[in-house]
Amino acid sequence: MTMRDPRIRQIIQNIRAAYAPTPAYKKLEGHFRLLLEQRRADMVDGVKSNVRGIVLVGQSGSGKTTAIRELVRQNAHLLATDADKEHCEFISLQVPSPATMKFVGSATLRALGYPLSGDKQGSVIWDQVKVQLKLRRTLFLHLDEAQDLARYQTDKERQSVVNTLKSLMENSHWPTGVILTGMPDLKRIVNQDPQLARRLFPVEIDRLHAVKHVAPVLDLIKNYARRGQIEVADGLLTEQFAQRLMHAADYEFGLMVEITVQAVAKALLEGGVGATLAHRCFADVYHDRSAAVDALNPFLAEDFVRINPRSIFDRRYDDEDPQ
Repeated sequence: MTMRDPRIRQIIQNIRAAYAPTPAYKKLEGHFRLLLEQRRADMVDGVKSNVRGIVLVGQSGSGKTTAIRELVRQNAHLLATDADKEHCEFISLQVPSPATMKFVGSATLRALGYPLSGDKQGSVIWDQVKVQLKLRRTLFLHLDEAQDLARYQTDKERQSVVNTLKSLMENSHWPTGVILTGMPDLKRIVNQDPQLARRLFPVEIDRLHAVKHVAPVLDLIKNYARRGQIEVADGLLTEQFAQRLMHAADYEFGLMVEITVQAVAKALLEGGVGATLAHRCFADVYHDRSAAVDALNPFLAEDFVRINPRSIFDRRYDDEDPQ
């Protein structure tokens, strides 16, 4: 069986598209639905009130971007989300570098389909952003990697960022809910101003716990194997294996899902429907991702907890005397 088999190709696509909701995601969607319903009600009643937003934080690999993507997908029936259409109620962009408010404003205008012409001041750019948000009837503006808004900035510059974000939500002509996602450093900019902090619902994606999350991790492996129409090898679903998988993912949920999906795909590509998801599938995936020798592979090493799972090309044992 190879990827040329359309059945295998479709199954792999299905497991890649599958989303495993977490408590953080459920909290995120709950806040989003509340904000959307409140805004819809205000629009029906002709009320123009300040809106609130959401701030979602997590480490690299936690699954922040995937969570927002799933949020939009799940609510596509309630929102106009096509950026190419005249009206787009959810606009998403990654904070550019350098993350000055001028560059962020220019990037926002491009995302809104209104390329900037000429060299204009940041305040003028953001005035144009507000006009375009109203014309596109945008209800939510999502800024990914928003921690960069506070990086290398002075307190005065960070306050300017805060004031700009607040002005979007307080705009009397067309208030827009702001959704910020980023690394934990994002907390610094949110807490720069108590007024901004209280306008944002906080959601944090916690790291996996080596003991507390053993059962959920094993359930996730079984669920992905079932979606992939493959079996799970005897002895794989153990507490130690769950801990090895969590460590290999640096205890980040998003990375853990990635490794599991890739392991299921490997089993399918090598054995087809009905194949067995074995320990070696995960070890091979880790090697493919890191180029680490077996002694530094969390799925093979005896003392796996000392391994740095974020390292690649780690071959510290290559030249050691095997004796």
